[in-house]
Amino acid sequence: MNQLTVRHASGSDETALMKLRIEAEEWLAAAGIDQWRSPGFRDRALAKWRDDIAAGRTWVVEDGREEVLGTVTLARPDADFWKASDAPESAVYVAKLITARQASGLQLGGRILDWVGSVARAHRLPWVRLDCWRTNVKLQDYYLHEGFEHVRTEAPAHRLSGWMAQRPAAAVAHPDLPPLVTTEAPADTPNPSG
Repeated sequence: MNQLTVRHASGSDETALMKLRIEAEEWLAAAGIDQWRSPGFRDRALAKWRDDIAAGRTWVVEDGREEVLGTVTLARPDADFWKASDAPESAVYVAKLITARQASGLQLGGRILDWVGSVARAHRLPWVRLDCWRTNVKLQDYYLHEGFEHVRTEAPAHRLSGWMAQRPAAAVAHPDLPPLVTTEAPADTPNPSG
């Protein structure tokens, strides 16, 4: 496969992003994982994506043919989970990390996480953090395998997510694989507070 590049998402990527999302939903359902299938969830996800794209927080990974193979959002800390005692401004937060099934075997998810670590390092932030669904044990195991450590699990009644993890920004889980090439630098420090 050709070199993989990372760039800011734009409004013209909405169709490709939803294609990734629907493919992921179907894969999760086939694996018996109940995630992202609630009525209306897609519409809310697309609305959040639009906000994140407009704010410059969503990124896409493309191959040499400019086909979108993955996406990640460098999110704000979720106030339902990350508290003042966690020093939420000390991290880059991973959200909406999705890779295409056709990229299976490329370790794309792990390479995206390594790229997020490089963004955190560039902004002198010590942590990469995330949260995922409390019931998705396979995804939790995946993140543990990628070098994350479970911080704690929060369970607000209005949320299905809440398994929280972090790894040092200095960690690189896939040093033997070609890094993703960023076609443009993140303009500003990921804004943890707003």
